[in-house]
Amino acid sequence: MSRYHLSPRICIIYFSLSGQSRGLINLLASGIRLQGVEVVIEQIRTPERIGFPFNSVFHTLKMMLTTFFRKRIPILELSSRCYESYDLFILAGPTWSYNPSGPVLSLLDGHGEKLFAGKQVVPLISCRGYYRMHERLLTRQLQKCGAQVGESIIFSHPVSEPWSTIGVFLKSAGYQPERISFLTKHYQHFGHTVEQLYQVRSCGQMLAENLLDQKLAYDGDEVLLAQ
Repeated sequence: MSRYHLSPRICIIYFSLSGQSRGLINLLASGIRLQGVEVVIEQIRTPERIGFPFNSVFHTLKMMLTTFFRKRIPILELSSRCYESYDLFILAGPTWSYNPSGPVLSLLDGHGEKLFAGKQVVPLISCRGYYRMHERLLTRQLQKCGAQVGESIIFSHPVSEPWSTIGVFLKSAGYQPERISFLTKHYQHFGHTVEQLYQVRSCGQMLAENLLDQKLAYDGDEVLLAQ
């Protein structure tokens, strides 16, 4: 029996503000599809658009403060396809002030148990570098929903500190830090590199291969039990 006839399915649910997480998700999905695995992608959307950049230092500081205290941001209803049967969920999004984003927290509060109870869930985090609190909280929240949480996939911006924090802050406030003379040497690029984008596609291929192996083994056991 060909492993590609087993037809496992993956659902990726994600939130993206600046577009960094969206780019990772699209390439992750392309890697998964290369292995013949079906992927459904659902973007978490908010009733009111959250603009990026925030276009002022004041608004950037305000956003950092509210997200540090894990302020929830209301989200629109998910499509019905999110509640179909899947072999694996991937919950993805950026780190906001050490935490999951407000829309992701709202998703877990309102829909987490219905979506993820008894399901395999892999977190994917796009971050500046400080992701550990985000990862711990997300894992804990998913476990409260009854999910079986897998090893997180982490992609951090490849700029050393404190330059990464300074650069992201200025970018969020509407500046172009990569063009500021005293920063150019230390901060040359916002977000993920081309190399990381290639890595995330390979990561998608490996996820799909592991899922195919699991499903093949499970179906093999089912055949043996039926004999």
